[in-house]
Amino acid sequence: MKLKILITAAIAACSFHLQAQTVALKPKADLVKLINKNLKDANAQYKVLMTNVPKDSLPETFQNNRSKSTSAKNWVSGFYPGTLFYLYKGTKEPAMYTAGLEKLPVMEPMKTIDSHDIGFMMYCSFGNANQIKPSAAYKDVLLTSAQSLSKRFNPKVGCTMSWSSKPGEFRVIIDNMMNLELLMWATKVSGDSSYAKIAISHANTTMKNHFRPDYSSYHLVNYNPETGGINKKQTVQGYADSSAWARGQGWGLYGFTMMYRETKDKKYLNQAKNIANFILSHRNLPADKVPYWDFNAPDIPNAYRDASAGAIYASALIELAGYVDAVNAKKYINVAETIIRTLSSDKFKAAPGENGGFILKHSVGHLPKGAMIDVPLTYADYYFVEAMLRYKNLGKK
Repeated sequence: MKLKILITAAIAACSFHLQAQTVALKPKADLVKLINKNLKDANAQYKVLMTNVPKDSLPETFQNNRSKSTSAKNWVSGFYPGTLFYLYKGTKEPAMYTAGLEKLPVMEPMKTIDSHDIGFMMYCSFGNANQIKPSAAYKDVLLTSAQSLSKRFNPKVGCTMSWSSKPGEFRVIIDNMMNLELLMWATKVSGDSSYAKIAISHANTTMKNHFRPDYSSYHLVNYNPETGGINKKQTVQGYADSSAWARGQGWGLYGFTMMYRETKDKKYLNQAKNIANFILSHRNLPADKVPYWDFNAPDIPNAYRDASAGAIYASALIELAGYVDAVNAKKYINVAETIIRTLSSDKFKAAPGENGGFILKHSVGHLPKGAMIDVPLTYADYYFVEAMLRYKNLGKK
């Protein structure tokens, strides 16, 4: 009965817009002015970025004065068209919308890809296109994508599988909380509760097994696919298995905030609040609120910053502020405002025409692997623009 109630709520919930807020939240005029300038500058930057992107590829980063593009099969592929659609929403610049549409045929074949990241890839691209101009074709692509993701679900474990796994292993990363939004959307538009059931099961299992008593998260939990038992817990992209990888904490914060939006189940709200408390009260969170790449990096305060994690925090906190009491709402918004201002500074925001056309500098991809360290990343731009749009829409339905 409880699951039926949750799924009914999910069907009724809105997938993108903030829900009715418990307190009145209004954006600050000076920050809105700064955001409007950022969005205008971002349009100019992305016109530079467009010239560096091959027709059959998507941008990933800019490193050693060279642009690096990637195929649609990469988990980051959907962020570029998604950012273009966000910029169109924010500025009504036709060139942004047109450029986003031009990448959808490149992305469409990914609707059947066997990847846990299909939510990132397809919901950020086709999902945002569908927000602007709903289309039966977009809906079909997204539902096919949700069907593809569903095939990775193991009822014994209770999760969809991340990455590939050896026999006797079933790996699940905290990032996968972000792919559940596609499943929740699929239940709402199709009436098929199976998608939401998978998302709810995955969220519940992740909440049970990924988090430590202080509500920091492991990056990866390796399950036994036959028994559902846990083989081991790791933090692959962070400093150590016992550390709190900054972007991973953001995936959890954002993911559980979204699951509360979609289900109205307060255990998800409480989880999001507890994750927020861990992040915001941590002694190693800098005063400007853009985190080091790992909260436990041994070389703090000289450790690399991760603008992508900061952008994710800002976007998630703005939404979370709409679901909580006045005291917490003010705290979350204040931090989000600080992050947006920090990322708008010369330290993080690229000068016009520089940075390969990316908006933000100083993100960290996979430091232990030595990959994409202190560079622009396409998802940093995506969540930064999303955070700015969400902030401008504070107080609106």
